[in-house]
Amino acid sequence: MVDLLDFFLRTREAQRALTQARSRLYRVAYAWCHSAALADDLVQETLTKALQKTSQLRDPKARDAWLFTILTNCYRDHFRRQRDMDDIDDIEISHDTTPESETSSTEIVGMVRKAIAQLSEGQRQVVTLVDLEGFSYGEVAQILDVPIGTVMSRLCRARNAMKAFLLPEIQQNPAMVREIRRIK
Repeated sequence: MVDLLDFFLRTREAQRALTQARSRLYRVAYAWCHSAALADDLVQETLTKALQKTSQLRDPKARDAWLFTILTNCYRDHFRRQRDMDDIDDIEISHDTTPESETSSTEIVGMVRKAIAQLSEGQRQVVTLVDLEGFSYGEVAQILDVPIGTVMSRLCRARNAMKAFLLPEIQQNPAMVREIRRIK
């Protein structure tokens, strides 16, 4: 009979403590989610779990930390359940990029960089500004402080030099033709 009375008193004390903690739990839950209904649901779930598991609380002094830990777990669980799920059967696994295409692109970039490195400084500047960065001839002329005719002639010479450098490589590997494109 004493054990039953002791259990009843402990349960009553736990219920009273949980009731007092409810407003604090609600304030924190509301601060986290900014929704009164969701905060109320989270607190309700927290208190339900706490009442079901009161036997797991070993130190009554740590009750508040224990309750807020349960609230934190309820909050996380709520958002895990809300996460959008994709049906794995609907996901297309294939991808356009393959290791072979990446290697080919890397080789082409390396060849173009070599070709650009063999140009004179003026030609390199014009090619990179016009073809890579997309500046107009007028903007390049202003950036380099040269006449627009100079920009056009340097660009023409640079493209011809690059073509002469890259053409033998392209003839050896015809698959590169579709990878290399003229910009502009």
